[in-house]
Amino acid sequence: MSPRIERVRHPPLYAALHAACFDAPWPEETFAQLLALPTTFGLVAAAPAPAGFALVQVAADEAELLAIGVAATRRREGIGRALLAAACAHAKAAGAAALFLDVRADNNAAHALYERAGFAAVGRRPGYYRDAHGVHDAVLMRKALAIS
Repeated sequence: MSPRIERVRHPPLYAALHAACFDAPWPEETFAQLLALPTTFGLVAAAPAPAGFALVQVAADEAELLAIGVAATRRREGIGRALLAAACAHAKAAGAAALFLDVRADNNAAHALYERAGFAAVGRRPGYYRDAHGVHDAVLMRKALAIS
């Protein structure tokens, strides 16, 4: 059963979900600033409690997946796939013809998810991610959003 995906504008929820998903969480203020923009939308997977999120920004005919995450205890349940599909659909509805994202070069699980969803690598950003374990490259990926 697919999780219920909802558009939500609640910075504390995104900050809590981000902290549950990543070693270097973004502060609540970052989410507040992004969600205050008319070009940014957020999605939350409620399954039945919030288990993941996606944050997308649309500019003209392009969109960028700023962040996506699923709580560690809820991974491998299709939540990430459902969030990604919803992000694509909402970006397309907002007028985007393509969706871009960055993914850590060594994140094989995420690469597999994105490739299955139709994303293709279009570039590389050396030293893009920095965390307690070092500096890591990012792969820039793109998916065309079919215009109907």
